[in-house]
Amino acid sequence: MISVAEVGHFALILAVGVALYQFIVPLVGAQRGDVAAMRAGISAAILQLVLIAIAFAALTHAYVTSDFSVLNVVENSHSAKPLLYKISGVWGNHEGSMVLWVLILALYGAAVALFGQNLPLELRARVLAIQGSIGLAFLLFIVMTSNPFIRVDPPPIEGNGLNPILQDPALAFHPPFLYAGYVGLSIAFAFAVAALIEGRVDAAWARWVRPWTLVAWMFLTIGIAMGSWWAYYELGWGGWWFWDPVENASFMPWLVATALIHSAIVVEKRNALKIWTVLLSILAFSLSLMGTFLVRSGVLTSVHAFAVDPERGSFILMILCLFIGGSLSLFAWRAPQLKAGGLFAPVSREGSLVVNNLLLCVSCLAVFVGTLYPLALETLTGEKISVGAPYFDLTFGPIILPLLLLVPVGAFLAWKRGDIGLAMKRLAWALVLALIVGAIVFALNVRGPWLAPVGMAIAAWLVFGAIADLAAKVALFKVPLATSWHRLTGLPRSAIGTAVAHAGLGVLVAGVIAISLWRIEVIVALKPGESAAVGKYTVTFTGEAPLVGPNYTGKVGSFTLKEADRELATLRSEKRNFKPSGMPTTEVGLYQTWHGDVYVVMGDETTGGARAMRMYYNPFVNFIWFGATIMFAGGLLSLSDRRYRVGAPKRAATAQAVPAE
Repeated sequence: MISVAEVGHFALILAVGVALYQFIVPLVGAQRGDVAAMRAGISAAILQLVLIAIAFAALTHAYVTSDFSVLNVVENSHSAKPLLYKISGVWGNHEGSMVLWVLILALYGAAVALFGQNLPLELRARVLAIQGSIGLAFLLFIVMTSNPFIRVDPPPIEGNGLNPILQDPALAFHPPFLYAGYVGLSIAFAFAVAALIEGRVDAAWARWVRPWTLVAWMFLTIGIAMGSWWAYYELGWGGWWFWDPVENASFMPWLVATALIHSAIVVEKRNALKIWTVLLSILAFSLSLMGTFLVRSGVLTSVHAFAVDPERGSFILMILCLFIGGSLSLFAWRAPQLKAGGLFAPVSREGSLVVNNLLLCVSCLAVFVGTLYPLALETLTGEKISVGAPYFDLTFGPIILPLLLLVPVGAFLAWKRGDIGLAMKRLAWALVLALIVGAIVFALNVRGPWLAPVGMAIAAWLVFGAIADLAAKVALFKVPLATSWHRLTGLPRSAIGTAVAHAGLGVLVAGVIAISLWRIEVIVALKPGESAAVGKYTVTFTGEAPLVGPNYTGKVGSFTLKEADRELATLRSEKRNFKPSGMPTTEVGLYQTWHGDVYVVMGDETTGGARAMRMYYNPFVNFIWFGATIMFAGGLLSLSDRRYRVGAPKRAATAQAVPAE
């Protein structure tokens, strides 16, 4: 009798053949003008999704039923695990995460096939062919080096369990969101390569690329935020961002994707920056591929990285060389034949978006150097160095600061030729309010930190600038409120979404500034009944007790939190030891308010019966994730714009394409 796992294995192998068909047939059909061959890519993309979904469902079934005849389940699951972590264990390992990777890739390809009726048939065929080639490469990688369906005979009675730090609700959902962002950039990449083959980039092309890029950007934003939130409360270190190489591997594509969204606007509105936008589309996905390599090659040591053998890293490195090298070579060959597009003055909406792009790309380069330089140095010389927060703070910060100042101004500049004086005049009240915020912060912090007033003023500038943008569009207080409301409801949702996303960025910046400059840290040894002051709060250690969970044991410490004489909450911090590995983890005690968190971590026992404790007061830290959520909501609003639902405008029949050579 054929088992469910074997059905999944067969489906995965069949998907390789379908991906090969999807790669070759539509591409040849587009070159020859064969309509039937071009349409074959649509069916292939849908079939590939069905086959990979069957494989993923089969692997999930093996985890949920604790089928220990499958080696992957043995190595990453345990019968005592809660159901949520049995399911998340499917992608909590290298092999399963790669199946999720190709599943999301196939989902995007099928979406283009099903919802791309407004695309020219030749362009859709080429896009699906490029998607098929990416799917083929990674399906071969899975089948040849990372097969999740390898069997064990005889099967063991019990499995080894999932890495305990991955057994957390936030991390159960973090990888799917992050992969949806990573892999979503493959669509922009496919559109770019298809445009280079066709030799044509125009406003319609940009209109097709923008929603797909926006979807990827949204998922990257929320995925990075969820990863940051998980690291904050799960790892027990009290911070929200460590500049870990794997964190940077997701942050770099986000920076370039942000630049791509803005540059595509210029292509769509002004038919300019076409070559640059194609390059950004290639670079964004290239950085996503590089992130995949870093996490799975074994070259990094990180709580986020999968420890795998070099053979897999070599295979992924070949994939990188093929797609990054091949696409950049195609770009070098075909890009000079693309028509440059419209001209514009330096002071204009286009000019501000060019500066936006340059600053985002240079900041990405700074992160790229800091992330890869230690790896390159160790490879070439054997010398090991560490590049940490001081480097990134001194490089990334000064680059991104001008961008934050420019964001509200760019929205008020006219296309083609703008007036900076007029823009600042319309932003005068937002500037005044931002300066008032800075003055208040300075008055409350006359002894420092000196950067706090500047940082908070910039955050306020972003928020008030976004409000001023919408206020100007609806002529607030210049016409009756009913008229302004009518104008607001009639605005394109993309305009509202842009303002919301910019305001969310301001909220995020406020959170980053607050926790970076005002965080209070207390390290102390306490016995039961003893207390420590953390800012305006008093934390009393009331004692500890044994802890028994579904698949762990340990100790739980209880703490009473008071402000003055008023008791606010009882906090619990746990030290767990998971079965069967015995690996220890720490769960923090967290008291959250809108203005800050009290964060308590129970450490090891010291001599004399005391416990080492680390306590933090993190002011406004939740603004970071609240701001990221607002940015996601802004992207969602933009994506719901009717222009994206209706589709892109038809290409002009008189437009000239560069003939394929």
